[in-house]
Amino acid sequence: MTGIDIPVPAAGAGTTRIDDLPVREELRGKSPYGAPQLDVPVRLNTNENPYPLPEPLVERIAERVREVARNLNRYPDRDAVELRTALADYLNATGPDSAPELGAAHVWAANGSNEVIQQLLQTFGGPGRTALGFEPSYSMHSLIARGTGTAWVSGPRADDFTLDPETAVRAIAEHRPDVVFVTTPNNPTGNAVPAETVLALYEAAQRAKPSMVIVDEAYVEFSHGTSLLPLLAGRPHLVLSRTMSKAFGAAGLRLGYLAADPAVVDAVQLVRLPYHLSAVTQATALAALEHTDTLLKYVEQLKAERDRLVAELRTIGYEVTESDANFVQFGRFPEPGGARAAWRQILTRGVLVRDNGVPGWLRVSAGTPQENDAFLDAVRDLKKEQEQHG
Repeated sequence: MTGIDIPVPAAGAGTTRIDDLPVREELRGKSPYGAPQLDVPVRLNTNENPYPLPEPLVERIAERVREVARNLNRYPDRDAVELRTALADYLNATGPDSAPELGAAHVWAANGSNEVIQQLLQTFGGPGRTALGFEPSYSMHSLIARGTGTAWVSGPRADDFTLDPETAVRAIAEHRPDVVFVTTPNNPTGNAVPAETVLALYEAAQRAKPSMVIVDEAYVEFSHGTSLLPLLAGRPHLVLSRTMSKAFGAAGLRLGYLAADPAVVDAVQLVRLPYHLSAVTQATALAALEHTDTLLKYVEQLKAERDRLVAELRTIGYEVTESDANFVQFGRFPEPGGARAAWRQILTRGVLVRDNGVPGWLRVSAGTPQENDAFLDAVRDLKKEQEQHG
């Protein structure tokens, strides 16, 4: 066989950048979503549930996975009917009494709430269409919009990071988006959006287009109030997005889901990839749903720790945004550069928090009592240093 001469790359080859590739114009100069995972004693930067899954649940997961492992030569249930039924049962059991009764037809599940959002934007957004969100908020909304070719419009928040209904309604009327995002409790600020405000935005969105309104309830189990599930009745353009990453302590599972009118569930199946949820994922999620009562007890502990963080931070002298989530936004640090400098100083004390890019503010996840003590000691030291050099 005759050899083939393969040209040798010139010196300096292998330094190609993303922008050297023929990527879509709206992706040029952008950075992927990410949070630093540094090797430090206390990591409170990604809103994870700090408590490992209880041993009985771990054993039940092993049992369920062992059962499906015998048939991994076959595709999983493409429509995940058993899982969707169990998720609907969970929503019916934990939602307000005024919420409509849900079944599998009202629920869709995917690989994390990010895939749920992606499928919704693939279905209702796309080239020539626009999504609107009120920032600062969950940055993946705009990133997924960009990835699906959907134009993004940033709507306003008040100085205290709440949504002013009149201002938000004007933004919807002005931009007439195809998709409106409302995040409650909001990430990274932690504050919840009242049901009356969401209802006003939904009605405005229907007058303007009509549009789909996606309510991201990733942290709703930690809220002082209740879910917006009752608003689904009679509102086919409303979608509630949820996750098992936070309250269920299953961030590594990657399971998100939505509740909506059955027509929405039918619509997202037009864009979903075939057999997108593995048999192992479905089995693990079903096992977790069998232990809801135990897992929600951890939620109550985290809510108490969150409230302790709020009170202690204010006592130390920091400003704190009202939080209905499992994290707290605190500040204010002098800008420019104050929040980043504070982040580094806290890190030198072995505690990793999140710099979300909101000028003057940082975010800390509620951890175990011991982790929260370490964080509070770090910010007390930081406050003393600031006062000494102020």
